[in-house]
Parts: sequence; C-alpha cells; structure tokens
Amino acid sequence: MSAAQKPTTRRRKPAAPKPEPVKCSTCKGSGEVSRTVRVGRKQRAVGQQTGLCLACLGSGEATD
Repeated sequence: MSAAQKPTTRRRKPAAPKPEPVKCSTCKGSGEVSRTVRVGRKQRAVGQQTGLCLACLGSGEATD
C-alpha cells in the first residue's frame, strides 16, 4: 500500500516594492513652508514663521 502524497502548495511571489511617492515641489517634502513676518507701518521684516503647506496639506507628497 503506497502512502498518500500531500498536495503541492503554490508559492506566493514576493510583492513588488512600492514606488516612493513624489515629493511636493512647494515644500520640498517637509510639509512646512516659511513666510516672512512683517511688522509696523513701514512693514519691516522681523523674522519668519512656518506653516502648513497648502499644496500637499502637510504630507510632503505631491498630489496628481
């Protein structure tokens, strides 16, 4: 009497690596942009303030 053979199992192929997302051109992938802060009647520059990038909404990835 011969032993019953096990059914062969299918091997999965490794998943293809996901492509890296394209960086946002406005914030260069950081998700933040700097704006000059102006003060006074003559509007002299005092410093810079960072804020959320409106092009990518802070994710750093370019939208299509």
